[in-house]
Amino acid sequence: MTTFPAILLHAGKEHSLKRFHPWVFSGAIKKVEGEVQEGDIVQVFTNRREFLGMGHFQPGSIAVRIFSFAPVEPDYAFWLSKVRRAYDYRKEQGFIDNPTTDVYRLIFAEGDSLPGLIVDVYGNTAVLQAHNVGMYRVREQIAKALVEVYNGKLTAVYDKSAETLPNKGPEQGQNGYLVGETPVPHVVQENGNKFLVDWVTGQKTGFFIDQRENRQLLAHYSKGKTVLNTFCYTGGFSIYSLNAGAKAVHSVDVSKKAIVLTEQNAELNNGQDRHEAYSVDTFEFLKGKEDLYDVIVLDPPAFAKSQKVRHNALMGYKRLNAEAIQKIKPGGIIFTFSCSGVVDKYLFASTVMAAAIEAGRNVKVMHHLSQPADHPISIFHPEGEYLKGLVLYVE
Repeated sequence: MTTFPAILLHAGKEHSLKRFHPWVFSGAIKKVEGEVQEGDIVQVFTNRREFLGMGHFQPGSIAVRIFSFAPVEPDYAFWLSKVRRAYDYRKEQGFIDNPTTDVYRLIFAEGDSLPGLIVDVYGNTAVLQAHNVGMYRVREQIAKALVEVYNGKLTAVYDKSAETLPNKGPEQGQNGYLVGETPVPHVVQENGNKFLVDWVTGQKTGFFIDQRENRQLLAHYSKGKTVLNTFCYTGGFSIYSLNAGAKAVHSVDVSKKAIVLTEQNAELNNGQDRHEAYSVDTFEFLKGKEDLYDVIVLDPPAFAKSQKVRHNALMGYKRLNAEAIQKIKPGGIIFTFSCSGVVDKYLFASTVMAAAIEAGRNVKVMHHLSQPADHPISIFHPEGEYLKGLVLYVE
């Protein structure tokens, strides 16, 4: 077996790894044996040299992300087995060969024991994003494994790691196809709803797959309603509402490019006659909009990406929710979300409660929302639960 640099932890710092938490913090490291560069594979040991795990090294607070808690040879066969396990899990969930949904997340970082790696599937194309140098270095093997596991059903793999690799890392990615090629925008289906997806120039991997089940729930409440979808991106929630029989849907996003794609998606689903789109800031749009909407969707980008700006983010969530609670019709329904990892579901709920107090209206919680099964949360890594949401009834 290949020999790798060794990282020894301070006494007492091994407990989280023995509970299979996949992060090694820099402060836990006592000694590094051997030359270690960003992206290198290392073995982690206790102070007494008991083996704990193997992972990729990177500078920063999280120094090692563990991909195996057993000694392994991280060759192609190893990565293939990881991809196959992820595939089998999605097959169990009903995502593979689904006639009405060909959009799903195949690999979700720590949730699939592949920290730093995201793979989303759009029909016959997989879009890969490496969030650390270690996973970026094995992207070719991952792409090969994807093609093998799908046995001919996957004809293209696109690498979109340039946006997600560390800015000062030793390797700067260049986006492009690792396998095949698929023209964009590409039409996909989600629960029978059609969407144009552009993974080359779009945000993330091209679409916000994690809201699938929450969009389906919105459809349940949309028939005959006037719906406002804020921070709409390419109109995911809007299309579900239109196809569910909403009377009118208004989509708002500050990005003109996103609004163009939203309008194209409305036309693709024959809902353009009941749809209006606005390229404007959400807070500006909400001014003077009292009692116009039966349903409002609040799905902003992450207001907080670090603990340093969490307070400001909470103030942003409070202001946004207070505005919507004040403006919505009596008996209206609000779908409100946060995808900020540093804001947990309890803190988010407290912030929404503060917004309701400020708005001075009675509010009931109808549903607690999270991410779907193809974004699995390892029971050993609760930090993987990033998406949280509430469905509110406003009297």
